[in-house]
Amino acid sequence: MKSFIGAVLFICVAFSANAQLLWKVSGNGLNQPSYIIGTHHLAPFSIMDSIAGLKKAMNETQQVYGEMKMSEMQSPATMGKMQKAMMIESDTTLNSLLSPKDFETANKFCKENLMVDLNMAPKLKPAFLLNNVVVMAYVKHIGKFNPQEQLDTFFQSQAIQNGKKVDGLETAEFQFNLLFNGSSLQRQAQLLMCTLNHIETEVENLKRLTNAYMKQDLNTMLKISEERKGDQCDALPGEEDAMIYNRNKAWAEKLAAIMKAAPTFVAVGALHLPGEKGLLNLLKRQGYTVEAVK
Repeated sequence: MKSFIGAVLFICVAFSANAQLLWKVSGNGLNQPSYIIGTHHLAPFSIMDSIAGLKKAMNETQQVYGEMKMSEMQSPATMGKMQKAMMIESDTTLNSLLSPKDFETANKFCKENLMVDLNMAPKLKPAFLLNNVVVMAYVKHIGKFNPQEQLDTFFQSQAIQNGKKVDGLETAEFQFNLLFNGSSLQRQAQLLMCTLNHIETEVENLKRLTNAYMKQDLNTMLKISEERKGDQCDALPGEEDAMIYNRNKAWAEKLAAIMKAAPTFVAVGALHLPGEKGLLNLLKRQGYTVEAVK
């Protein structure tokens, strides 16, 4: 989540005065407003008590859209696709991608934190490990984390209970392919070791991101995500485009028709919202009025 975001330091004058996660989208032919909220996988449900206008936005909208339809993740077909996507299909193994020293480092961490012995799972893609390493280290550090408290799932489940339509801006298969096939195995291995060799810094950055989220400070989250080390551990421009900017652009285009069809409650990762290429600014450039809910 972390090192993929942001290429340059954006100056977001239009949004800098607002510390808010929930935004109202109106105008440009919409008969009723829609709402967009930024989510964070490590945020507790208590954050909802601090978000002004949240219940009103949920009640006034007729459908909920997330990055993907969370209920699809539970289907056997989707689980099968994920299990296939996270495994190396060629003759390559983790042992061949990593030096003996790096493999030992990775295996030690995985055994202690993920309960996985890489000697017994040599075909796991480095990207799969990478997407679990920092979160598990963070959860272990803070000691309090309820995996059942996921805002994206909550918003969608509430909509289903109220008989509202729920859908996703992307498919689960698209996200699996992006995460596990978006870069070469060699690059995945490089990024995995970058993270493991700087795990304390990565955990600290995730703590800072979470603290900024709890303060509803999107601009600080953006600045943290844009920090760079100046080495091979930094995200490449193409990686940033694939993970963030291209998706923002595609979502903004899809949301035009979605919001016109019915007032919509949109819940996506908070780091997709701010910045020049963020979803909020892209919608504003399409002619919508985008304003923080107070």
